[in-house]
Amino acid sequence: MSEAQLFVATTFTEMYERLLVAPLFRPFAEQLLARVALRDGDSVIDVACGTGIVARLARERLGAGTRVVGVDVAPAMLAVAQRVDSSIDWREGNAMSLPVGAAESFTVLTCHQGLQFIPDKPAAVREMQRVLAPGGRAAIATWRPLDDLPQVVELNAVAERHVGRIADSRHSFGDANALKALLTGAGFSDVTVDTHAHDVQFADGTLFARLNAMAVIGMSEKGRAMSEAERGELAGQVAAESQDLIARGTTNGMFQLPLATNIAIGRA
Repeated sequence: MSEAQLFVATTFTEMYERLLVAPLFRPFAEQLLARVALRDGDSVIDVACGTGIVARLARERLGAGTRVVGVDVAPAMLAVAQRVDSSIDWREGNAMSLPVGAAESFTVLTCHQGLQFIPDKPAAVREMQRVLAPGGRAAIATWRPLDDLPQVVELNAVAERHVGRIADSRHSFGDANALKALLTGAGFSDVTVDTHAHDVQFADGTLFARLNAMAVIGMSEKGRAMSEAERGELAGQVAAESQDLIARGTTNGMFQLPLATNIAIGRA
């Protein structure tokens, strides 16, 4: 299937899982789980799970008998997650009011690149505290600010020529001190926040530029009024106009994107 056919035949959520999860999200998800130090007997809830990469990795590490729950507000994300691994308990729900009853708790909670999108962050973090067993561990990751990621800024600027200012919510909560204060204020103890940087590699830099453009176009006022097909068409144009940036970022045939995330660990 050609790139153009792929954008016509599949939804953005399906492309996200098929093309972005393995090269982009999985390495950071692995680091998140390494820092929370999973151990035998843990139960895991992954908040704002998307298509479920953290929950799936937790299941791989802890085994088939482990209780793993993934929660997301987007039915389309959960539908893909369910198709990829139906053995995990996928639940539709809002992070500010998690679908977890009073009699249920977990020893580990993860939230990988989701907190920045939640409008009431203090309410969400209080919910995270609520569903953890006493002494349970939380691991929360949010991308660093755009100022730390000049290559992303340059790619976004190409899209802005077409749709005006883009408020890139992916990088809207990148202050490590603010993240630590949020968890501490919700009652978490032993809170630490570290930065993890990783060069993401893509065999097709143009395809990545198109996917990135499709995402950020939807974050602009003009883009929100477009259909998914219209955003896809414009994203192709933006990718074509990004060829110089792609060439500069390509080494030995691989497009390299330096990314960095904050990872906060806290105890309930």
